[in-house]
Amino acid sequence: MSGQGYEELIILNRKLDELFNRYNILRTELTDIKNGNEALKTRLQEREVKNKELEIKYERVKLSGALLGEGENASEAKKKITDLVREIDRCVSLLNR
Repeated sequence: MSGQGYEELIILNRKLDELFNRYNILRTELTDIKNGNEALKTRLQEREVKNKELEIKYERVKLSGALLGEGENASEAKKKITDLVREIDRCVSLLNR
């Protein structure tokens, strides 16, 4: 093998080693990013559940305040009770069929 061909082979081997190293670094970064993404998805789901629970608690507090006759929520509570009674009546009529 000629001297120039040997030098080209050495250069190609170095470039190949460099590419493998960069590939391994990028693969590790991708794995880390995927793990981070999964962790963020889990946190988001937990926050959504907590948010839903807080919304339910808030509605209960509003309704209980309205039932006690506090402020502007009283008319809203009456409306909600009326809606619930109508829904119960519909369910009863469906059961009676």
